[in-house]
Amino acid sequence: MTHVHVIGGGLAGLSAAIELAGRAFVTVHEAGPACGGRARSYHDKALGTRIDNGNHLVLSANDAVFRYLGLIGAEKSLKGPGVPIFPYFDLEADLAWALRLSRGRVPFWALPGGARVPGMKMRELGSLFRLLKADDAATVESCLIPGMLSRRLLEPFAVSALNTDCATGSARLLGNIVEQSLAKGGMACCPWYPSEGLSESFVDPAVAHLGALGSEVRHGARVTGLETRDGRVTALVFGAETMALGAEDHVVMAVPAPVASGLLAPHWPGFTAPDAFESIVNVHYRLPEVPDVRGRVAQAGFVGVVGGITEWVFVKDDILSVTVSAANRYGSRDHENLKATIWQEVRRVIGPVVSGGLPVVMPPVRLVWEKRATFAATPAQDRLRPGAATPFGNMVLAGDWTQTGLPSTIEGAIRSGVTASRASGLLPGG
Repeated sequence: MTHVHVIGGGLAGLSAAIELAGRAFVTVHEAGPACGGRARSYHDKALGTRIDNGNHLVLSANDAVFRYLGLIGAEKSLKGPGVPIFPYFDLEADLAWALRLSRGRVPFWALPGGARVPGMKMRELGSLFRLLKADDAATVESCLIPGMLSRRLLEPFAVSALNTDCATGSARLLGNIVEQSLAKGGMACCPWYPSEGLSESFVDPAVAHLGALGSEVRHGARVTGLETRDGRVTALVFGAETMALGAEDHVVMAVPAPVASGLLAPHWPGFTAPDAFESIVNVHYRLPEVPDVRGRVAQAGFVGVVGGITEWVFVKDDILSVTVSAANRYGSRDHENLKATIWQEVRRVIGPVVSGGLPVVMPPVRLVWEKRATFAATPAQDRLRPGAATPFGNMVLAGDWTQTGLPSTIEGAIRSGVTASRASGLLPGG
């Protein structure tokens, strides 16, 4: 029976494994103690509870995500408001507002009297058309029309979607997101997130599904090298161990870009991959009890923030979880100062909608700084992304850093796994 070795147990690797399991014997080789990569849950000793290593929103238009969840039996593990609503708070203006998108394609939400961005002008919608028409050299900043729509919605949306600042971020990548979500109408933009945790939705059911199909996941299995001959990968090296590959064996390389470069460059002249990266900061505050949250924030389960360091606040039982994207700009900040500053912003944003408010004294907190969370989504870095095919007849690539047409997102990672599995030639029509 054909044996497929999936190198890397992040969502790209798991996606490829799910597609191929049942048609081949699949082994996922994961270097760490758990699968999931940037989208997993773990027990944090400092907080004494289980948390996600980051926060991720998916939209109802993310077809690859929902197909993947359906395959692993986890399609009901997400929750959301069921309508396209996005609460926001502008710290500079001390203003709470909510974007409620129209259900269809016609942007009635942008009309005067609609649930639009406060202070926006109709002409600012031209920014969206510019993004949709952007070429592969354009930056987000070059497409945005100055005004409240850009400041209060498009700029923060771009930074969180690309994990890259607007001055250097790729307009084409952001335009692709707009085309595949907002341009389809508001109901394509309903936000969803795990009702329990990232691992409970995206990882644990996938590992269980692979086991049920007779495949396996090896943890602590770090590939340190490859052996190649005559246009094929002939062996995988795990430190002192070398695993020879048979004539029918295949490899899906689904590791992060820097790891892929280290493994492939010696065997693949001219190999390119993104080599500039952006960080993400997540700060988790554990409250003494589950807060009684009211209004639109309670309906959505999160709130976007403009005008401060904080970008998103998610309410997860007794945890208030903050995400800060494109965080390289804060690299020199003292962590204790950063946690205290963000807590004061959270108090201003969440305090007014919590019965009794939030405590002045910062509660127990965990700051997680992912130094190389994603590739920098600039035009130059986008051009370095390879496709799924390789010069080796039995190897394909997967990962959100490969050429998916999207920045580093859950949707992109899962799509890359599907693309890789089809490029392997092991699926009908592949």
